[in-house]
Amino acid sequence: MNGLHLIGDLGGCRCDPQRLLDGKRFESQCVEMVRAVGLTVMDSNFHQFEGSGYTGTVVLAESHLAIHTWPERQGLTLDVYVCNFSGDNSEKARALFRALVEYFQPGETACDEIERGGHTLTEPLNDSTGFYIGATRQIEERQTRFQKLAVYDTPQYGKLFRLDGYNMTSERDEFVYHENLVHPALSAHAAPRKVLVIGGGDGGSAEEILKHPSVERLTLVEIDADVIEVAKQHFEAVHHGVFDNPKLELVIGDGMRFVRDTAEKFDLVVLDLNDPMGPAEALYSTEFFQQCRQILAPGGALTLHIGSPVARPERVAELSQRLNSVFRIVRPYTMFIPLYGSLWAMACASDKLDPKSFTADEIDRRIEQRKLIDLKYYNGETHEGVFALPNFVRDMVAPPRLKTNARGRRLGVVRAAT
Repeated sequence: MNGLHLIGDLGGCRCDPQRLLDGKRFESQCVEMVRAVGLTVMDSNFHQFEGSGYTGTVVLAESHLAIHTWPERQGLTLDVYVCNFSGDNSEKARALFRALVEYFQPGETACDEIERGGHTLTEPLNDSTGFYIGATRQIEERQTRFQKLAVYDTPQYGKLFRLDGYNMTSERDEFVYHENLVHPALSAHAAPRKVLVIGGGDGGSAEEILKHPSVERLTLVEIDADVIEVAKQHFEAVHHGVFDNPKLELVIGDGMRFVRDTAEKFDLVVLDLNDPMGPAEALYSTEFFQQCRQILAPGGALTLHIGSPVARPERVAELSQRLNSVFRIVRPYTMFIPLYGSLWAMACASDKLDPKSFTADEIDRRIEQRKLIDLKYYNGETHEGVFALPNFVRDMVAPPRLKTNARGRRLGVVRAAT
């Protein structure tokens, strides 16, 4: 139902203390405030706690008002909600809320306005920060064997795909993630022929990989068949029909088991995964990175995302250290991903391939030679740019090295700039 919800926590109130203590007195004044702004009172009920504050509600034809006071803390909570189905009552609700705040004269306030009727998709970046995306409707939601899957329609991103409450991909900005995950490594490789994607059930990474004409075979291992089904049904704008490409072999199964059991060698392994939490955590382990290294062909590389260096610096640092313990060359790189709401980090790891060593002109020539089309993000300059790390990220991902004194005696491990 369309409506406006106003909530507030008021503290340090400088009003007459009796205003926080006397519920019966405030009940009549509250009803007058409601009528004064043009809202309709249906009933009211206030309960007085002995020697303390009170809890009260005013039932409105438009919905409700609720209050609870804590005199001992000089504070209270307010909750005003109005339905806007038959008419817009938003300004009346705001006027009432302002009148209530003024009445109690708080020294500090924490207030929120919530538009009801749509869907507010919150994306936590860590325990204390995050962002939101407004959706107009939910298209689908289901609980699969492995995770909760949801699809929404949004004004900003078009159709948006979420798993377990986290944004995965969207129609309008998927290219930022997928192009950066795939092309820096593949463009640096002289002639990639066999590629493995673990995860990536939306098909976005696979579609970018098969733009490279030398790729003869792409194996995509996705554990959740429902993800493939939903991608085919709703996200043609992301995968562009890649599931019908004869070069693509789709395997529904456990990516860890596939990597452990395969005898094949790949020029590129792409880990297109959820964040390293829950079941996905094991796919970011040192042991799994070692297994991925064993299935790389000479000159092959591993690429993956390693999280936000702003919101999860400890995660980015830890994953970089794990990669450095396995591979000779590890190149973290960063870009801002709108759908993820933050600066994001990826990494390319190899024993021979170093994408950072390529100039913008060299990459642009390869793009032209390979006739890579429909690139909305990636070019020679962005290739160089993503590897130009800010100092705080450079320090975060620097591999450890042994520090020695003037006589060459080892003193311990310190961080080294990349």
